[in-house]
Amino acid sequence: MINEVRNTVLSIANKNNFGYITPNDFNLYARQAQLDIFEDYFYQYNAWNVKQNIRQSGTGYADIVKSLEEVLDSFSATRALIYRGSSLYDLPENYYLINKINYYNTIITTGATTNVVTNGLEDNIATFITDNVQVGNLVSNDVTGLSAFVTSVISETELGLSNDIFDLLGIDYAIVSTTPSTIKEIERVSQNKIFYLNSSPLTYPTAMYPAYVLGGADGVGGSSNTYGNTVTVYPDTIGTQGMVVTQYIRYPRVPNWTYVQVGVNQEPSFDESAADYQDFELPESDAPNLINKILQYAGVSIRDNSVAAFGKAEETEANKQEGQ
Repeated sequence: MINEVRNTVLSIANKNNFGYITPNDFNLYARQAQLDIFEDYFYQYNAWNVKQNIRQSGTGYADIVKSLEEVLDSFSATRALIYRGSSLYDLPENYYLINKINYYNTIITTGATTNVVTNGLEDNIATFITDNVQVGNLVSNDVTGLSAFVTSVISETELGLSNDIFDLLGIDYAIVSTTPSTIKEIERVSQNKIFYLNSSPLTYPTAMYPAYVLGGADGVGGSSNTYGNTVTVYPDTIGTQGMVVTQYIRYPRVPNWTYVQVGVNQEPSFDESAADYQDFELPESDAPNLINKILQYAGVSIRDNSVAAFGKAEETEANKQEGQ
């Protein structure tokens, strides 16, 4: 989709010789446009929920809330939080919204990878069958926190996984049980509330009823190794890598229109085979919105109000048609 969007943007911008948008500038505008539309989905979701509650939203193909949920669910991810010690865990670097954090209290086995397998895990000294590893168990990469589910137990030393989470040898992993009785949702509480909870043995968080508080940047490891957003999990007996897992909404990946230079004039030509190529992650139906947003940014950059005004007018008209 990104190439079609760029071609349309260039066609509109160049029609009256308004100016040329370089690939680097386009990628900058594309990133911002995608973020604008992505964040607007949450406001739309709230607005349409209100309309649904007062019976101003339809059903079936007219169920706007359902269609918005499907888009937002496409950004859902699961990851084990990286344990930093002292009850402190790193949140994923790409998280936008934390839906829930769970405590998986039963570790089945741990080890380290001895081979790189596509959609799999291989550990030559493991005993997966003997350890009763089963399909559906959750496997986490202890370095990145990436998680996957066991899709097949191939042998004592090899598992099939739902996605690739290991790309190097010697990476520590943990496998936890996903039996409902072994999973406890960790309740989020405020910094102020956790103080009072910890002050009484009657309310102190336990492994049966754990809690967490959301924090900011933490300087554990020195100023040269400052981590990002963190959570502190209570009680402090919960401190094993792979046992605290979050389900969250991630940011969309940064779009990147990649190209090779061809011809005498070294004109950029679209190359989707490049290693760093990344298409938009929004639905195809958002292409007009992306075009309008990018035109607005481009119009400001090339100092042509007519380009920006065109994009704004098209966006306003689209919002009217969508009932926003």
